This record gives sequence, C-alpha cells and structure tokens, in this order.
Amino acid sequence: MTLLHNTRVRRRRLGVAAAAAGLLATLLTAGPAVATPDPGDATVPQKDVTSGQEAEARSAIKGGEIPGIDEIVHSDNVEHLVNVPKGALKSTNTDISFQGKYAYAGNYDGFTIFDISNPKKPKTVSEVLCPGGQNDVSVSGDLLFLSTDSSRSDNSCKSTSQSATVKESWEGIKIFDISDKRNPKYVAAVETACGSHTNTIIPDGRNVYVYVSSYFPSASFPDCQPPHDGISIIKVPRKAPQQAKLVGFPVLFPDGGNPGAPTNPGVTQTTGCHDITVLPSKDLAAGACMGDGILFSIKDPERPKIIDRVQDNVNFAFWHSATFNQDANKIVFTDELGGGGAATCNERIGPKRGANGIYDVVGKGDKRKLVFRSYFKIDRHQADAEVCVAHNGSLIPVKGRDLMVQAWYQGGISVWDFTNSSKPKEIGYFERGPVTLDQVTTAGPWSAYYYNGYVYSNDIAKGLDVLKINDRRTDPAKRVRLPELNAQTQPDYFDRDDDDDDDDDHDD
Repeated sequence: MTLLHNTRVRRRRLGVAAAAAGLLATLLTAGPAVATPDPGDATVPQKDVTSGQEAEARSAIKGGEIPGIDEIVHSDNVEHLVNVPKGALKSTNTDISFQGKYAYAGNYDGFTIFDISNPKKPKTVSEVLCPGGQNDVSVSGDLLFLSTDSSRSDNSCKSTSQSATVKESWEGIKIFDISDKRNPKYVAAVETACGSHTNTIIPDGRNVYVYVSSYFPSASFPDCQPPHDGISIIKVPRKAPQQAKLVGFPVLFPDGGNPGAPTNPGVTQTTGCHDITVLPSKDLAAGACMGDGILFSIKDPERPKIIDRVQDNVNFAFWHSATFNQDANKIVFTDELGGGGAATCNERIGPKRGANGIYDVVGKGDKRKLVFRSYFKIDRHQADAEVCVAHNGSLIPVKGRDLMVQAWYQGGISVWDFTNSSKPKEIGYFERGPVTLDQVTTAGPWSAYYYNGYVYSNDIAKGLDVLKINDRRTDPAKRVRLPELNAQTQPDYFDRDDDDDDDDDHDD
C-alpha cells in the first residue's frame, strides 16, 4: 500500500470555502450546520480574520486571556506526558480505538497502530495507507473496521477520488485483519448507501454487527438517493470476514425526522445519523442524528426499536454524538455547531449554543423518556481564528460519579463532571494556543478518550497526545483495566475485577 496524495472530492458536505462564507454572521445564526469540513491538509484555513479580530486576539494573548500561538496550557491536575507527531500519514487525524497495549488512530489517509504499553513513550508499529476519509476506526478481536465517506473510484487502498455523480463510485466499510499488527491485511469491503461517515460495532458472539451512520442524500448521487432516513447494518462473521454483508437498513425516522431550516431556523434537516453509541450491557443505543436525538433498543441488533426521540430547535444545530453514563440513566449529546468549521467558543455565541446537552433517562423499558436537564460548554473563550466545537469523548470510570473527558478541537480537552445533570462543571483541561491568528483554521483534538489510566487524544494537526489526570476525583478510574475500548461501544466498566496491583506508572 503506497502513500497517496489526498485529492478526494467530498460530496454530502459544504466545501471549505462554502463552509466559511459568512462564517459567524450567517452560518451560526440562520443557516444549517454542516459536517466537519474535509481538509486535504492537517490544518484547514477557512476564512480570513479581520484586522480588528486579529488585533483583539493578539491583545488577549498578551493579556494572558488566551494562550500564545501553539502554547500549551493546562490545569494543575492534568499532566501532558508526550506528543507523537504525525508520521507518513499527513492528512487529518480522526478517531481512536484501543485493544490491549495498542491504539488504532484514524487519519483521512489511512490508520496508524501505536504500541502504548509505555504510555510515556508510544511507538509506531505500522501505518496503513488507505485514503478515503474520515477513516473512523473500530476494533474487535482480530478485525478492524474503517469508515469511508468520500466517493472513491473503487474499494481498494489505491483508489482515487471520484465524483459522487458517477454510478461506479464506491464508499462504505473496509475490514482489515489485524492479527499481525506490523502487517494488517485488507480482507473485505461492504458498500453502503451514502457511505460510512462513522461506524459503531456490536460484538455478538461469532459475529460483529456494524451500525453505519451516513447522511446528506441527493437526487444527483446514484448511490445516495433520498429518502435516507435510517442506518445500514452489516453482519461480519468473525471467522470468515470476507462473507460480511449488508443485512438491513432500518428506518429510524418514518416521518422524515426534523425538517430543519427554514421550518426550524439554524437546525440541520435529519437525513440520517452522524453517530451512534451502543451500550450492549443494557441493550440500548443513543443516536445523534442531525436534527434529532434518539434512544433505542438493540435487543435484536438487526432490528433496532425506537424508544424515545427529542429535538432542540432553540440551541442545537447538529446532533453529533452521544455518551451514556454507566447507569444508563443519563445521555450526553453533543452539538456540532458550525459543522466543525467555525469559531463557536466565544462570548458572542454564548454558553448554550454549540454545547453538550445533558438528558436524564426516566421511566422503564419501552416507556423511557429523555428529559433535558442542562447544557455544558467550556467557558475558556477561544480566539476568533480557532475552530472550536463539542466533539468526541468518553467516560472516566469512577463508581458513583459521572465524569467525562472530551475533545473540543482548538478548545482543547475538557475533563468535566455531570454527576448532577443539572449542574455540570469542568474539573480539568488541556489546550494549545491557536495555530494561527491570520485565518479561521480547523485544528486541535478530534477525539479524547480515557483508557486504562491515561487520556489519549488524536490531534487533527499535531499527532497523538498522551495525558495523565492527577485528581482524587478521578483516581479510582486508574484501577479499571479494559481489554478493549471503542468509545462508541461503551463497556460495562465495573462488570469485571479491578486490578489493584496494576501499577499506574510505567518506567521510562
């Protein structure tokens, strides 16, 4: 597999220039949010900043209100252990999954496998060149699942970008055998309608089910026709992954979902889901589906059943992702205001737009309801050149508390507590200063997850960061050891023996 220059053609999203047009004046006040822009580079310039905004930002840096260019700042209880710069894969870093002593980091050009047996000194084991953005990853046993959400000439790792209007274009799920970490093997692919923006796996004995989220159909796209009001489900036999096949496309929105703008100004029309998180121990899933948030049952993985559905047409623009608490009586939904292409963490936008929405799950069985409690958004205002948005995170497993670590692009990484769902609060943070003040730029942590005592973050531009939290509130989590973690397949953290003898630190 040779390194290919990324010249993909994106389809169901606005281009970089279009996403930037009227960035703050119109995108955040009237127009619908869009998906994360598809940068062909690690940092994506999107709109020139006015001289007044730049001067204001430089004054804020000088006054200590925001960090300087690329300056690292963090709370006293967060320690930055190491940064591993990008290797051969130079495009945008995306999601991460974990298995034993390995981390699997996605990139628009493929994925990298790191040995994290010593978190202070991660080692690159292999880099797989397979362009196709976003290249979100999930792992289960010897299998790795890679999402392709850009139209390609074919399903190979040597494919080239293709116009979505061409019938022969391909996008969907690619499957790799990762039994040999130094030499992953591409073993299968399944094409799905509208591709795979993200994927969520449900390990189920001999099989792995893959829930494929995708959206933005168009009458001009042969492989992405409207209506597109559900999710694709793929069934993968563990011992014969080459027999993977599509087994269904359940409709989640028989009424078409949220109509979005202009009916609901500032809200994206629901034409599929952006991300799904499953909690197999409770047979539950939560879907973040553009204009809708949903709770559904996955007792039968091939036939998910909607339990409840909510909308927020006042403050939510684009339902992006979801996280259950351990007891499954709360869900945190994120709003990707501005589609990952706007500076939304500032005083102008305020604390409710582009925030997390915290919902209690009340009732029992199929009568459960999602009840809104509060918003949470980082209050560390960012410069107007910094794309900042609520993004991917995971629980920090502490019994009796609801703690989470979360990426915010150039807003950095937030450690926060939503034990009281009506009064969430930040308890720690890490961030870098703006990569530039000359233009609005996409950079910063795409995802940040807690795994076996450490926080791992895949920074869009800077590479892999490893952090350690030193706080009595999170210390009990250091005793929890998982054999595997896909953040969108939430484990039952406490249905296992804690290893009290496991040393928190590693020798240098």
